[in-house]
Amino acid sequence: MTAASHTAPASSPSASPFDLDQPALYARWREAKLRDYPRRVEDLVVEVADPRALTGAEHAEIVRLCRKANMAVYASRLGATADKDIPRRLGEQLGLIRLDHNLLADEDAVTSLQVVAEKGGRGYIPYTNRRLLWHTDGYYNAPERRIRAFVLHCVSPAASGGENALLDPEIAYIQLRDQNPELIRALMDPQAMTIPANTEDGADGRSAQSGPVFAVDPETGCLHMRYTARTRSIVWNADEATRAAVAALERLLTGDSPYVFRHRLGAGEGLVNNNVLHNRTEFADAVDKGLARLIYRARYYDRIRGTGTQDT
Repeated sequence: MTAASHTAPASSPSASPFDLDQPALYARWREAKLRDYPRRVEDLVVEVADPRALTGAEHAEIVRLCRKANMAVYASRLGATADKDIPRRLGEQLGLIRLDHNLLADEDAVTSLQVVAEKGGRGYIPYTNRRLLWHTDGYYNAPERRIRAFVLHCVSPAASGGENALLDPEIAYIQLRDQNPELIRALMDPQAMTIPANTEDGADGRSAQSGPVFAVDPETGCLHMRYTARTRSIVWNADEATRAAVAALERLLTGDSPYVFRHRLGAGEGLVNNNVLHNRTEFADAVDKGLARLIYRARYYDRIRGTGTQDT
């Protein structure tokens, strides 16, 4: 057996473009990823009649966009219809089955995101009208509860504010790796980011979770990202390489990147995505005028079917 027999070729299923020791494979994947990449949020919008029953063309366009940019915005004709089957049935059509029954989710695991004084008072910012910093969903979850995708569906927008900024994690990876591969190496360290234990909720609390920011998902072979821009209750690796990498990522997120899309969901609109980086501006409700923000959120352990790295 020759020495070459011991080395997996770049085209081997075990090889990954996210492996820093595979520069040629990365270069090919990068070229394909950036080719015809969307440049405006309008390029991500798919008109659908009813997300609970997509047509073949509607389904194909959502998957195409999620394969390219890991996200798509759908604009439906449902208006302010309050039906939690909307995100659930949409997800099922895209291969999203395993819902995350997180601590504050509704009993059916589809969360009603709206201002709730009791939850907001306990420090859960999604249930307030305050801004949400850049993050990926479930960054505090254990690996076996990795959030790979989520769906947002807007029943009613706020009177003002509540805009989301969105960034494909694969684009963030490219921009950092092109700047300096050592930034990626630091963010792939298994101890890069630790979320301390949450003991506030007693038996329902969670243990401390350490892990990388960027990782190759062992279930899908795709890039997975866990991140939060919060500074409170976040412990970063104390070495200089990690500090430099975190600072570079922060500059990317706060800069004027052409790859950051901004959109305020309207009634009947939604976002389907492979857990992209996102934030939310503060908002104001006008309850007396019937304008109170209500968003349904469904988080999944699945990735959108047909959007793997091998499909790019």
